[in-house]
Amino acid sequence: MPLLYAGIDEAGYGPLLGPLCVGCAAFVVPDASGDAAPSAPDAPAPPPCLWKALSAAVCRTTTDRRRRIAVEDSKKLKGAKDAALHPLRHLERGVAAFASAVAGAPPEWIDDDTLLAALGACAAAPPEGDAWHDAPLPLPVGNDAAALRISGAMLRTALAKAGIEAASLSVRALDAREFNRLAARVSNKATINFMAAAEHVERVRRLAAGRGIDAWIALDRQGGRTGYLDPLRTSFPDATLAVIEESESTARYRLRWPAGGGLPAHSATVSFELGGEERNLPIALASMAAKFARELHMRRLNAFFARHVPGLAPTAGYVQDGRRFLDDVGATAERLGIAREALVRSI
Repeated sequence: MPLLYAGIDEAGYGPLLGPLCVGCAAFVVPDASGDAAPSAPDAPAPPPCLWKALSAAVCRTTTDRRRRIAVEDSKKLKGAKDAALHPLRHLERGVAAFASAVAGAPPEWIDDDTLLAALGACAAAPPEGDAWHDAPLPLPVGNDAAALRISGAMLRTALAKAGIEAASLSVRALDAREFNRLAARVSNKATINFMAAAEHVERVRRLAAGRGIDAWIALDRQGGRTGYLDPLRTSFPDATLAVIEESESTARYRLRWPAGGGLPAHSATVSFELGGEERNLPIALASMAAKFARELHMRRLNAFFARHVPGLAPTAGYVQDGRRFLDDVGATAERLGIAREALVRSI
């Protein structure tokens, strides 16, 4: 049986400004039963290494002589601000290539609206006053458009030869307003991050069930937690949960849903892994998509205020520089009627 193999990761957990973005990448892979033993009696075997399966098109390094696409934890792919080449070029290349593989064709990423919409990463119904959400900026930022089309074609060829389908690449972007609404209901931002990740788990398990296949969903360790039974029960009250493993490195669970809602009875393995992006290409790709989507949102925010505040230095939104940015734009934001909760996270 094929397996729906997904990875989930976030970008923007710590900043004061800008969205928290939680990405998810999912692939349909051939039966992997020969690669390793199942982790539970009724569970599929762990999925194969997609870096190996797609090695004709992807690698882990940004200096590959064969010009393959770098897929790695986003923190390792973003370049320095003062580098000769654009710091987002590797993130843009990878995200655009895999997004085109999901679409089945090479779309023209003419502006950030097209790519954010393809990822589902647009802000959730922003109010009229949050005008930066409605100001698309051109793409690509660090690559030639023709080169991106070539990269996408190379990836789609490798996927086809390996019998692997790029099923989904998406990002849940929680802007400051939505983040603050959730923060008023929960105790900490780790819970908000888990809630966004659980939305992806829900979508992936439904996608797999609709195809009549099992799902394996890998996540990086969330906020230092070692056990996830209680939050999984809260997020998926209709599922029966079983613990496969809870150790210092891995917390793995088997979730089973009864038939209902137009779906047959189905199961999914959910695996939280320390350093999961090192072992799971879908987690690394999810990290890349989340980071690139957040960077595009911050680019819009910076461009909007730069039009109103001459000489304004851009910000990445992290706490210390975020406070500097707020001092610089505070009077302008007040004059434009932009509420503080539209810009600043409460926790």
